[in-house]
Amino acid sequence: MGRTGVRRVLAGGLHSLRVLGEDLGTVRWDPLPAFGRLRRLPHAVLYIAAFGIMLGGTAQLTDNGLLGAGLAFVVGPALGGAVILGMRRPVPAWWLSTVASVVAAVAVHAKLAAGVVHQFTWPWTTAGIIAQLLVLLLLALRVRARVAVEALALTLLVTYVLEGVWGAPDHQSTGVITSILSSVVVLLGITLRSRREARAELGRLAMVTAEERARRTLLEERNRIARELHDVVAHHMSVISIQAQVAPHLVENPSEELKENLEGIRHNALEALTELRRVLGVLRSEDPDSRDALDGTGNGPHTPQPTLDRLGTLVENTRAAGLRVTVETVGRRRPMPPGVELSAYRIVQEALSNVLRHAPGASAAVVVDYGPYGLQVKVTNSPPDRPAPQSPGAGHGLLGMRERAAMLGGVLNARAMPDGGYKVDAFIPVPMRAEDLLAEAAQDPDDAQDPDDAQARDGGRAPAPDHAPDHAPDHAPDHASDHAPDLKDDTV
Repeated sequence: MGRTGVRRVLAGGLHSLRVLGEDLGTVRWDPLPAFGRLRRLPHAVLYIAAFGIMLGGTAQLTDNGLLGAGLAFVVGPALGGAVILGMRRPVPAWWLSTVASVVAAVAVHAKLAAGVVHQFTWPWTTAGIIAQLLVLLLLALRVRARVAVEALALTLLVTYVLEGVWGAPDHQSTGVITSILSSVVVLLGITLRSRREARAELGRLAMVTAEERARRTLLEERNRIARELHDVVAHHMSVISIQAQVAPHLVENPSEELKENLEGIRHNALEALTELRRVLGVLRSEDPDSRDALDGTGNGPHTPQPTLDRLGTLVENTRAAGLRVTVETVGRRRPMPPGVELSAYRIVQEALSNVLRHAPGASAAVVVDYGPYGLQVKVTNSPPDRPAPQSPGAGHGLLGMRERAAMLGGVLNARAMPDGGYKVDAFIPVPMRAEDLLAEAAQDPDDAQDPDDAQARDGGRAPAPDHAPDHAPDHAPDHASDHAPDLKDDTV
């Protein structure tokens, strides 16, 4: 064998010793699983067995082995304690049992060699055999099969060295029976552990299968809803868009107002189709709760989700429908997470739609407040000048707005005002970053409210103070304690 072969053998031996040290050198806490009252019987049996091993081992070593009380009262309790320790830390328990048995074998060997003791069970005492078998069983039940086999191999090696190499005169050999029983016990423990792991894996697979089945059922239901939306709603919206585009050509000398209204109808129909496509993408997605789906940054690369940058377009569109709207921005505008921008936009959109449906002839004021603790959005409308027509199928808009705010950790309060108007007040927590705080501090207090920005958002018109709500820094609006009753304006 050359140098290379010797190096390989040495490297393999060192690796085996390192693995053996890692496997049998652990003191990891590995208790038996918790049982019910009836299934605690194995624990009780082990405690009784440990007590019997302690008494029996001590008596055998003192009476038959003629050992001193000091050594016998160390080895006996050590064997019993190894069984108890095996229920918590099986590897250290195996070491304790093996070392105690070897110490007893060495001590009794001197008595056998001197002819003082005759026909003693050696190298394993009766108590030592029982303790070793119980410890090996506990070890094989809770550690990997490789570790259990390593412990068995060392047990057989110790037995061979004591009886086959060292030997002793005038004794009853227990080496063979100990080796056979130890092998059977370890094999039994490995089998039981493998069976338990297989049962647990089957349970896990059954749970995964049930979850997958439920997920597929949900996805199929969402696909069915998406098909219905596509086949019915998308069809009608497309027809509306085409009819609005064709209508001016069917009227002789149509007025500009008619053209603008028809163009507005067509534009709104196209916007609705765009939003519908996005909703269909979310419905057909296999992971609708993903960050992209929630933030609106995915599922629609050609139709980006609206943010507060498009608030001016929303307001102009609402004005074209006949609603007087003012917009005001409070605080220094700063970038917000996409989900916050989208939710704030949708809340304003839904609130303005509610004003159009439930408060005919009213005016509305929108306030977007960039506070140090988050974004606050308020939509307040004046009292209607006439009763609102019945709106069938209403009742979900406010719930959707509250869910949007709650999804981001915020709150939303909708309540009737004393003057007969209505107010929707939402707060979404977004802590201000350090750079934003510095920029806010450096800004002139007189310019805290950017009139140019507010006027630009308002389509060039200054906000009407008689409709704007109080802009005090109430960044934590009274949502928790002041829930308004469900009036007719509380339906969408």
